[in-house]
Amino acid sequence: MHISNLLDRALRLDWLTPEEGVFLFENAPTTELMYVGNAIRQHHVPGNTVTWIIDRNSNTTNVCIANCKFCNFYRRPGHEESYITSIEEYRVKIQETFQLGGQQLLLQGGHHPDLGLSFYVDLFKQLKSEFPNLKLHALGPPEIAHIAKLDGMSHYDVLKNLKEAGLDSLPGAGAEILDDRVRRLISKGKCGGQEWLDVMRAAHQLGLTTSATMMFGHIETNLERMQHFAALRQVQSEKPADANGFLAFIPWPFQDEDTILRKIKRARNAVTGDEYVRMISMSRIMLPNIKNIQASWLTVGKQVAQVCLHAGANDFGSIMIEENVVSAAGAKFRFTADGIQSAIREAGFTPQLRNQQYEFREIPKNIVQQTLDRTTLLVD
Repeated sequence: MHISNLLDRALRLDWLTPEEGVFLFENAPTTELMYVGNAIRQHHVPGNTVTWIIDRNSNTTNVCIANCKFCNFYRRPGHEESYITSIEEYRVKIQETFQLGGQQLLLQGGHHPDLGLSFYVDLFKQLKSEFPNLKLHALGPPEIAHIAKLDGMSHYDVLKNLKEAGLDSLPGAGAEILDDRVRRLISKGKCGGQEWLDVMRAAHQLGLTTSATMMFGHIETNLERMQHFAALRQVQSEKPADANGFLAFIPWPFQDEDTILRKIKRARNAVTGDEYVRMISMSRIMLPNIKNIQASWLTVGKQVAQVCLHAGANDFGSIMIEENVVSAAGAKFRFTADGIQSAIREAGFTPQLRNQQYEFREIPKNIVQQTLDRTTLLVD
């Protein structure tokens, strides 16, 4: 294998094998990976625009029986700190989100043993009846698989019912690494990698826009990272012609603070800024059929995320009015609406507010300038 030949093929949007991806990741200079990643970005999203979104990442419940070893957020059933979010609490959260210019609720939770399809159908219907302009970017493949098992239904039928109740799009949550060796060690209670992919296939058949993710930097190998990419692009290639499928891919490094995975498996977040930038470029190289790549400023900070905009990323994600899961494991960066736009401009790009479908929005004139404490900019 030769670096130049592989990079030339990547520029032609050829599908590199996982083994070829490993060779590039381990041997190609960062500058060359960045050049190719940026060139592929310009093929998919020409120009100088970098998108961002205002939304709120809220949780239906913190009760979960999946027992993921990287999660500090969940509580076991019956725990004194367990909760199910009430309609009254949703009303406050949604009204605040609208006030701050957001349109969307990124709504996720745990694998609650007692919350089946009817709970989520009723919840989505009520939220949409009270807030018809609200966009629900909700649940994720592991939660869909969990609900399907509780109710003895297919993934397709669960998603069909949820879409009819108001689900607008499906996040790529719970992908971690789509290899069952890894999943058995870090998230044994969640669906396997193939089931995760099958849920997404069903979502695409229903025309639901989805995203895909990767949490890396724990116990996986470089080959398993590249096989993760290969599995995603295969599912994307199968989507109906009129469906978006995976509209975006978001990789982020494992956050290890106080996690069981760190204590038991001695897994540490050793991902450097350079490695993260290289993974952004490899995302472009290995996923030539996914249009948007997002840099995870929440986990890597402002400066590294800015470099990623020159390495293949075209999206800066959300200011995240609220985020509880990743933050519980040590992610501490925050942006205001002004801060995220300034960071994009500092990197040499033009910021553009978007929605979940990556359609451009004008910045609402009624955005409250004095934002919530949780959106205070903590990075310089």
